[in-house]
Amino acid sequence: MRAPERQAFRLRAVIAAGVTLAMAIGAAGCAKSDRDSGGDKAAGGGTFVFAGAGDPKNFDPIFNDDGESFRPIRQMYDTLITHKPGTADLTGGLAESWSNDPTGRIWTFKLRQGVKFHDGTALDATAVCANFDRWYNMKGDAAQSQMIYYADVFGGFAGSPDAVYDNCTAQDAGTAVVTMKKYKGAFPGAFALTAFSIASPAAMKQYGADTVTQNGDSFAYSAFANEHPTGTGAFTFGGWNKATSEITLNRNPDYWGEKAKVDKVIIKVIKDENTRKQELRAGTVQAIDFPAPADRKALADEGYSVLPRPAFNILYLGINQKNNPKLKDLRVRQAIAYALNRAQLVQTKGPGGTAVADQFLPDTVLGYAPDVQKYEYSVDKAKQLLADAGATGLTLNFYYPTEVTRPYMPNPQEIFTVLANDLQAAGIKVNGVPRPWNGGFKDDVQQFGKQDLHILGWTGDYNDPGNFVGTFFGRPKVEFGDQAMTDMFTAIDKADATVDQNAKKAAFEQVNRDIASKWLPAVPIWHAPPALVTTKSVQGLVPSPLTAETFNTVAITK
Repeated sequence: MRAPERQAFRLRAVIAAGVTLAMAIGAAGCAKSDRDSGGDKAAGGGTFVFAGAGDPKNFDPIFNDDGESFRPIRQMYDTLITHKPGTADLTGGLAESWSNDPTGRIWTFKLRQGVKFHDGTALDATAVCANFDRWYNMKGDAAQSQMIYYADVFGGFAGSPDAVYDNCTAQDAGTAVVTMKKYKGAFPGAFALTAFSIASPAAMKQYGADTVTQNGDSFAYSAFANEHPTGTGAFTFGGWNKATSEITLNRNPDYWGEKAKVDKVIIKVIKDENTRKQELRAGTVQAIDFPAPADRKALADEGYSVLPRPAFNILYLGINQKNNPKLKDLRVRQAIAYALNRAQLVQTKGPGGTAVADQFLPDTVLGYAPDVQKYEYSVDKAKQLLADAGATGLTLNFYYPTEVTRPYMPNPQEIFTVLANDLQAAGIKVNGVPRPWNGGFKDDVQQFGKQDLHILGWTGDYNDPGNFVGTFFGRPKVEFGDQAMTDMFTAIDKADATVDQNAKKAAFEQVNRDIASKWLPAVPIWHAPPALVTTKSVQGLVPSPLTAETFNTVAITK
């Protein structure tokens, strides 16, 4: 990545003792933005049809953690803090400005005036606090199990000794004060997470938002989550037609920010990458996500706009230690790492610019350690380690997702096949278990831990090591069956709680060294730059390194 791109990822906000961070986005600037764009009059009309790569789970932000659910959610909701278009730099969202006390525990948000939820109720400090309190006080194992982002960032719920959140108070209608029990390095970046979008308290109450039920391996959600999502965003909910796999979003004429230029957005779910490409060429959709790496040049040569994003992500091979006792042995996990020919995988299956990963965060993120232990491809080392551990003839169930393409995983079937062949060449028998993405793979892997191995990944939400290694390994996860790795959890918690940035950098560098050499709960595979492709009629779509595009800037030309 070039130096200017690296700089674009660096957060400007650094908390230090005795220093208060204050970041103000003036109301006058917003007014100018509306005038420059022509405000309401700038809307060009028409419908923007975007081909999504998978079904959303639902439209309640707090119960989601995947990009296909977040794509429609971020059009309908706003967060207190957001990102400048095309970057990971923070800027004002529903809060015009924010500040923290010297301890980094107390955050004060000055809210925009006159913002309304889609149901006409006011966005004020009481509404903001109602959202924070709802998350903290969520009841029921089923609901809590679906709040993955909340558990990762806030540690736990009411009554938990690990809970980071303390309280939220409405100092006045335009000022919300959020107090944490301890400093956490995730903030302020985590306030920009789509999962922490602010929803209408009135609508949540009316439509029973907190109702989540579990029946076996399946989860069911409320009328709010499925039929009446209500935020403050540039688009309102127009319906989810599951028969045609189409989500309709309508322009919000009362949006507080830059109003949408199109009248309507349709997110058409097309799970097969080749079918998305065919529909783009047929003109039935105007934009697709995650084109096959081999197709990018051909589409560009045909006159389509190929919009690459920087590789701010990670694909990994997860190892679940719960079901097979052999996987608790570090030597077996190291054997798996040595068995994988990741360089060849990058060359044959990765998009242009893909790089082999040797740790679980990009080299642009604080705490990246260039001297971690590397696992160069070696079948002989893999076989020797398996023999030393008494694991010769090991058989593992390898889960992989179907009916989806992810930014870090352009073709799960092909990636699985290559990795499985590598493992079998080292003497590990692989049982492949394909499962549909939502309602199958993700629940099997993250909620029930049925697998021995799986492929999954992550696109960073903000530039902080806690968003990568903290999200994966900062607490026990069903996904990895790593409940016994208390030293790892403690080390990450201490690094994340370090206020001084130089000390934090050193602490996370050591964490990454130890993850590679002492713990190895999973194997990093690659960092891959995903892309968008649009017809020439689409103007104003800004690719995001976080894959967090919003569609209010999009215009359709004839």
